[in-house]
Amino acid sequence: MAPISLTFDMPQYIADGISSGDFMRNGGVIQDKGGRVVTWLKDAVLNSSVPSSAITGVDPTGALRLLVQTADSAVTQQRLGAISQQVGQIQNMIMFQSAASFLTLGMTAVSFAVIYKKVQRLEGRLQQVQKKLDEVDEKIDLAFYANFRAALDLARNAFEMHDPENRRSSAMQAIDRFLEAEHIYADLTDKELERHSQIGDEYLLTLCLAFIAETRCYLELGEYGIARKRFEEGKHQVKSRMVKYVDLLLTSNPLMYLHPNLMGIVDLSCLTRIYQWKDPSATENSVFENLRQNFGDMIEGMAHIDEWAKQLPSSIIEQQDIKRGFFGMKDQGRDAIFKQLPKAIEEMEEMIETTTRFESYEYEIKLLEKTKVPFSKWYD
Repeated sequence: MAPISLTFDMPQYIADGISSGDFMRNGGVIQDKGGRVVTWLKDAVLNSSVPSSAITGVDPTGALRLLVQTADSAVTQQRLGAISQQVGQIQNMIMFQSAASFLTLGMTAVSFAVIYKKVQRLEGRLQQVQKKLDEVDEKIDLAFYANFRAALDLARNAFEMHDPENRRSSAMQAIDRFLEAEHIYADLTDKELERHSQIGDEYLLTLCLAFIAETRCYLELGEYGIARKRFEEGKHQVKSRMVKYVDLLLTSNPLMYLHPNLMGIVDLSCLTRIYQWKDPSATENSVFENLRQNFGDMIEGMAHIDEWAKQLPSSIIEQQDIKRGFFGMKDQGRDAIFKQLPKAIEEMEEMIETTTRFESYEYEIKLLEKTKVPFSKWYD
C-alpha cells in the first residue's frame, strides 16, 4: 500500500532525533525520552515556485515563542530561547510519511469556522451513505447536525461581541449545546459500533469536534483549568471508542490482512504500527506470534474465509456486496473483500493519526494554563 505523504515543517535536528529514537512524535508534538515537549510541528504549505532552500527563519512553534516571552525564570528563558532559535532555523523540508488525518496539528488552528466546515463535511458523508442504506431500508437522522451547526454559529457570534457580559452569556449557551452534542454523538457512536455499521466513524469524528468546540469556548473565556478538565474527559471518551473501532476493522482474524492476495499491498510492519498504537511495547515479533494462532484457520482455506466473511462489519463491506452461491461464497465475493481490506488499513491509519493529534492538543492546553497567555494572543 502506497503511503499518504504529509508535509511538516521540521528542522533537521528534530528529524535526526526521531530517526535515532531520541525524540518521538505525538500528533503535532515532539517529545524527548523523558516526555518533555521539544517543539510543535505544523503542516507545511508547499509552493513549487519557492525552492525549499529559501524557506528559512520560520518559527513553526508560536507556542514556544510565547512561552519564552512569558517565562519567569531567566534560566528557563535562555534554555527555551535556544530551542526556539534552533526551531526557527529550518534547514530543509522533509516528507514525513503518515496517514492522513481529519484534524489539524494544533488546537489553535481549529476555529469555530473550521469546525463548522468539518461538521458539514461529515454531514455530507452521511448523506452519501444514506443513499446506500436506502437499499436496505435504513435511515440516518441528520437533524442533530443542524443543531450542532447552530451551536457553532452561536459560539462564533459570542466571541465577536464587545460587551463582556453578553459574550460570556452567549458562550455559556453554546457550551450547553456542545455538552448536549457530546452526549448525543457518544450514544450514537456506541450504538453504531455495536451494530458494526459503516457510519460509526462519522459519529466518532463528530464527537471529537464537539469536545474541541466546548474546549475552545472555555479557552476563549480564559477558563483554562476547566478547558483542560473537559478535554481530558473528551480524550478518554474518544480513545476508548477509537480502540473499539480499530478492533472492529481488524476483524475476528487480523491475519487475513497478510493473506497472499494482499502481498505487496499490506505487510507485517503495517499491522505492527496499528498494534503499537494500542500497546507501545508491541514489536513485529510479538504481533507475529499473536497472529500465528490463526494460521490453522487460514490453512483450512475457503470454508474458513466464508465463515470469517459472514462476520465482517459493514464498515469494511456490506454483506449484500459479497456474492454467494448455493455452495458458499463465490470467487467474486472473495475478490470484493480483498479489494476492501487495504482501504480498511488506510481507515485505521487515518483514525489513529486523528486520535494522536486530538490527544496532542492537551499539551497546548496545559501550556496555556501554565503561562496564562490570553488565548486570543496565542494564535495571533
